[in-house]
Amino acid sequence: MPPSPQTPESSGSNALSIALMSPDGHRRKAVADVLSGLPIGSIRELSSYPPNLEDLPRMLEPHCDVVIVDLDSSPESALKVVESIYANGLATVMVFSAKANLELAVRCMRAGAREFLTLPLNPATISDALQRVSMRGSSNSQPVKKTVKKLFIFLGAKGGCGVTTIAANFAVSLAQESGQSTLLIDLGLPLGDAALNLGMVTEYSTFNALEQFNRLDASFLSTLLARHASGLSVLAAPSEFSSTQPSLEAIEKLLAVCRQTFDYVVVDAGSRMELKDARFFDDSAFLYLVTQVGVTELRNSNRMISQFFASRGPKLQVVVNRFTIQALLFDDKQIEKALTRAIDWKVPDDYATARRTQNTATPIAMEDSPISRAIRRMARKACGLPEEDDSGARSGLLGWARRTFNKGGNAKSGAKEAEDGSSPSIGSGAALDPNHAKY
Repeated sequence: MPPSPQTPESSGSNALSIALMSPDGHRRKAVADVLSGLPIGSIRELSSYPPNLEDLPRMLEPHCDVVIVDLDSSPESALKVVESIYANGLATVMVFSAKANLELAVRCMRAGAREFLTLPLNPATISDALQRVSMRGSSNSQPVKKTVKKLFIFLGAKGGCGVTTIAANFAVSLAQESGQSTLLIDLGLPLGDAALNLGMVTEYSTFNALEQFNRLDASFLSTLLARHASGLSVLAAPSEFSSTQPSLEAIEKLLAVCRQTFDYVVVDAGSRMELKDARFFDDSAFLYLVTQVGVTELRNSNRMISQFFASRGPKLQVVVNRFTIQALLFDDKQIEKALTRAIDWKVPDDYATARRTQNTATPIAMEDSPISRAIRRMARKACGLPEEDDSGARSGLLGWARRTFNKGGNAKSGAKEAEDGSSPSIGSGAALDPNHAKY
């Protein structure tokens, strides 16, 4: 098929070039027909998987930004192709299939696929996926827009406000929505639950990093991290009490290395107000103050904002968790008067969803629910993406997973790879292990 003519919108250095790989002519044509109607650059069809993975770079010449791989012709061959493209940084890779198979979707994520598309393709779905690629730039080209590194700190007005749940799921959504390297750090010491919220078993923890902070650099940090199936990197809290308390110097060194290494760093600070004196709490950080509609929570929020955070302006975001209009003793005006500022985000109260996701070790962000949609809006705004409607219709792996879970899809096979060192993450039940983070 000859390259598609470039439209005015796609012309120029930012136009995406796409390689479509499928041994099945009918499926290949169906996808190519949808692509040809989009404002993109060239489309090149590849009628086979490479006989040897060493041939893959040659097959993808000249350079392409995106490779879209057919899973159904040979899932194992396709996964090897995906893994090779990702490992060698050849391009952004997407996969497509006529089957909505969650276990296969998780394997694709771990192999390096950015999007899981289901047939028949919806033009709006694939257009949205390609827009995300265009925003972050392909692996072999200059990004369309340079990512500004950002630090997001989640702090609770008091214990029990749901800081960890919001921070962990915000981090998952941020990693998926932005496509940028994202790290979640659990500083809810001495015991934190971020890994538990994500259904992960981790070998190392913040204890290992803080205990040896003098030798901490990007290389050492990488050995301590676990990787969630969403693409999020996680530095969990220890699962046992430590006899020593980390110094502020150690925590500052950890955050400095993390900020140099990742595009986005999300910190679950629990309700540790003593961290406010750390350098990373400076005006460059985005602070999310999580509270609830209660006398104690609102009083604490008022004090924290007026005494410590009044000068932050838009870099202070107030999140009211478990928000239920019918059960409130106060209206919005009364709440905002108590806070001395407007409410930025309202996360609805949905106890059934929260309890179910905890019991099944499934992150809320992997479902389509009122809570996940609220948190996803927060993440999209944080990384500069436009708002989306609340229909729950999402493209890509995470959006597909949400829809599958919402329909009662079976997640139990989503993460079986703990024995090889990878992180079980979707419905594995591993989060019920009390030793979810060792040190």
